[in-house]
Amino acid sequence: MKKKLSIAAISITLTAGAQTPATQTTSQTTVVETPAVRVAAQKPALRLDIPHSYNPINTYRATLVPAPNLANSPRIDGLIHNGILDLSLKDAIALALENNLDLAISRYNIPIASADVLRTQAGGSFRGVNTGVVQNTPGGGVGGFGSGSSGAGAGGTSGGAGGAGSGANGLVSSTLGAGTNVSSYDPTITGSINNEHYSQPLANLVVYGTPTLQLNDTNGNFGYSQAFPTGTSFSAVFKNNRETTNSSSSFLNPSLTTYYSVQLQQQLLAGFGLGPNLRFLRIAKNNQRISDAAFRLQVATTITQIANMYWDLVAAYEDEGVKERALEFARQTLDSGQKQLALQAIPAMDVMKDEAEVANREQDVTIAKTTLQFQELLIKNALTKNLDDPILEAIPVHPTDKTTALTDAPAPDPVALIDQALKNRIELSESDIDLENRRLSRDAARNALLPTVSLIGYYGGTGLAGVQNPNTSIVSTAPVGFGGAVRNAFNNTAPDYYVGLNMNIPLRNRVAKSDQYRAELETRQSEIRLQQQKKQIRIEVRNAQYALAQSQARVTSAIKSRDLAQKTFEITGKEQELGAGSNLQTLTARRDLSIAESALVAAMTAYEKAKIELDRALGTTLEANTISIESAKTGIAANQ
Repeated sequence: MKKKLSIAAISITLTAGAQTPATQTTSQTTVVETPAVRVAAQKPALRLDIPHSYNPINTYRATLVPAPNLANSPRIDGLIHNGILDLSLKDAIALALENNLDLAISRYNIPIASADVLRTQAGGSFRGVNTGVVQNTPGGGVGGFGSGSSGAGAGGTSGGAGGAGSGANGLVSSTLGAGTNVSSYDPTITGSINNEHYSQPLANLVVYGTPTLQLNDTNGNFGYSQAFPTGTSFSAVFKNNRETTNSSSSFLNPSLTTYYSVQLQQQLLAGFGLGPNLRFLRIAKNNQRISDAAFRLQVATTITQIANMYWDLVAAYEDEGVKERALEFARQTLDSGQKQLALQAIPAMDVMKDEAEVANREQDVTIAKTTLQFQELLIKNALTKNLDDPILEAIPVHPTDKTTALTDAPAPDPVALIDQALKNRIELSESDIDLENRRLSRDAARNALLPTVSLIGYYGGTGLAGVQNPNTSIVSTAPVGFGGAVRNAFNNTAPDYYVGLNMNIPLRNRVAKSDQYRAELETRQSEIRLQQQKKQIRIEVRNAQYALAQSQARVTSAIKSRDLAQKTFEITGKEQELGAGSNLQTLTARRDLSIAESALVAAMTAYEKAKIELDRALGTTLEANTISIESAKTGIAANQ
């Protein structure tokens, strides 16, 4: 029976990474110098890449991401005058680029995609990136207010293109990345150093010449392995052993043994070539392109939302003014009626009607004020990282931009607009890249159908050295030291070589066949989805055109109605001054004017929103608002 008296062992595994972050080192961890700072420092809020490092120790240190900076950018302080936040549409867009949390969440997807590329460069499988649009900011018809549905989850939708496994829009992506296994392209060094003392009682003295055999073994073994994108793998081992024994039958005591071998293996069918072995990297790079496109879409979507919210704020601000003016006139009429009643010039019933009118106008003002306050809160929420400051939360917002007048420009050519949309829409570029990923997976799945055939060859050698056992009569010619054992291992005196061909041929191959066929189906499905998107974009452009034309007609009608109500009010006012009219008629005319003015405000707001929607449908939101995507990535709206 074996009895291990003592064992001392050390095992080492080292992996050399191809890329590591440039970092500031500490004793335990590594922190990337990418703090999220305020805009005044003119530094990006988030580093978008993983920097290279020439310090090999950094490979084994964690790369930390600093906590997000939740302080509002200083820009908002410069827009506050006399306790009022003066806000233009341009200012609102700049604040959104710096502070909007939907953009802040989406911004992390860019370095996440870069991390996926780094992973696949080493032969690892891609983890995928989230490419959906984040819409958790309420207001503007999304995020739970105005649309009847909440926004997407953190980071985007779970079914976005570029790595999501669950699929979306009727598509599935279960075979994305299918194919043969990919080995690690990062070289790996393994090491094992150990010492063992072994004792065993013996019943036979003939073999070892001792009743209790004692062995002392010291081993130092090292290995190196690496795979390559061609389907080639290389490995090398270097083994060393020193053994002492109390057996008189041992020729050398201690004996020193050295062994080395180098091995090459090449896949010939399944897993052969760059196509199947670099598919993860190519898909990850495509996902990175999708992530960049998705961020552009996020910026365009957020800017569209902010613009809609701004014009909602303008509408609420102007409508409150309309209601205030109507209330002021009703109060003046009531005051005049009360004076006339005191002189017994009018009946008390007329004054009661004036009081009822004042109450109605006060109700309208209350509704308009609370609507304005809510729109102020919504836009401040959208343009800040936090509203912890009660002063900022309560401060009123004054929109400085007003709705624009109608233009007499001729209607653009629908065909030209559709061509422009098909060229500019980011969703189509995302789908094109996703289709490319599916085709990569389809080709890899076809390769995985083939039998596995690998060519293997290795060459090695063994060397022996040691001190002659004085208990033996045979004269040893072996070298004494460890260096002699190493020389003998590499001088081809005891070679060890091998050439072979390994085959693995599945007779039915149903799993690989199913994956390949499914990959073909998913690719065709994605092609149809792309065509469906193109048709949908055509409809969206035409619908946006129709909406713009309808809003223009609505504005024209509202202007005429307002002018008619204004003229009617002026006539009834003059009739009342001449004694031919009553307070009630004048109040009714003023109420009709207020209604017409509110309708005009709503019509102008719908017109501004229709222009915003047309920009979105054409894919020109960023250009129309002169948005720099690089500024959006860094969270610094320096040129806004």
